[in-house]
Amino acid sequence: VQLVESGGGLVQPGGSLRLSCAASGFTFSAYVMNWYRQAPGKEREMVASIIGYGGSTTYADSVKGRFTISRDNAKNTAYLQMNSLKPEDTGVYYCNTIIFGRNYWGQGTQVTVSS
Repeated sequence: VQLVESGGGLVQPGGSLRLSCAASGFTFSAYVMNWYRQAPGKEREMVASIIGYGGSTTYADSVKGRFTISRDNAKNTAYLQMNSLKPEDTGVYYCNTIIFGRNYWGQGTQVTVSS
């Protein structure tokens, strides 16, 4: 199982970024995909989640209405569209999935929201 995130960077408050998570080594369409983030000095928290089929999603209250999680099962890729970014969205963003009770993580991508 391999998860590779990309798309992070430095953005001004109010700006947008789109993160991607390229997955391999498992049947991507069958599993829930999650995005987590970890800010400096804080615990990792779940940001958004999407089921394998049908696209049902859940979001942390702090990002509802600003972030959108999606997936393209044909490309084995999950996305996180982040709009109206705030300084408190700064952190390392991780892609995650759970297969047979085991957590798999990508290496993370840094998102910095600052003027």
